[in-house]
Amino acid sequence: MIEALPILHHDDHLIAVHKPAGMLVHRSALARGERHFLLQTLRDQIGQRVYPVHRLDRPTSGLMVFALDPEVAGRLADAFATQRVAKRYLAVVRGQGPEAERLDYALRDEDGRRPKAEMPAREARTEVRRLDSVELPVRVDRYPSARYSLMEARPLTGRRHQIRRHLSRRGYPIIGDAKHGKGVHNRFFAEQLDCPRLLLAAVGLDFEHPVDGRRLTLGCALDAPMTALFHRFGWSAHLPDNRRGISPSAPATTSP
Repeated sequence: MIEALPILHHDDHLIAVHKPAGMLVHRSALARGERHFLLQTLRDQIGQRVYPVHRLDRPTSGLMVFALDPEVAGRLADAFATQRVAKRYLAVVRGQGPEAERLDYALRDEDGRRPKAEMPAREARTEVRRLDSVELPVRVDRYPSARYSLMEARPLTGRRHQIRRHLSRRGYPIIGDAKHGKGVHNRFFAEQLDCPRLLLAAVGLDFEHPVDGRRLTLGCALDAPMTALFHRFGWSAHLPDNRRGISPSAPATTSP
């Protein structure tokens, strides 16, 4: 039996939940053999249809918001597409990540239908900031110790796998990333630190409610494996929590 999804916000128009790592949002070509999907699980849980307005990769955990009718879905999807939604992620990366930097590397689309070299390269920007780091006295790769960093990532565009690809290109791949990371570090975290997953979590969304215009600020706690890792590394002060903040409607403006 599937556990109930943690609901972080629910009103007449929107619902936000914590997506588990490893769960696909909906059926796709990648879904062969899969039986459980976020859309269906949430629909069955609340007894009504839900409409996706953005995406999270299968291995990424964290905050996802859905609309409860097609009209609201269109408005909110447009807000995501035009970068009117502020998104915050936490990632554990290999190495001593940059203190603060804007990563501005164009990325080619990845749709699985054509070779990536044939796809157009589109602008992609991500702001990253190192929140903390740790040095472990163990030889994981060729050095006698291993460094890892806790990075905050705020994507300013919405390309597929953007945060994973940007951090990897900068030289700080996310732990658990089988495609863009390094296997020896991924195995170390899986076998020695009980973290056999991509260490990337969506922890915050901030946007204007598509119906009443109020500012909605949502936060999402980490799952158990990432929470335990933060305690182990001394990063407890950076643990996010489930929160829901609603600001009053912005005053109407008039043209001069």
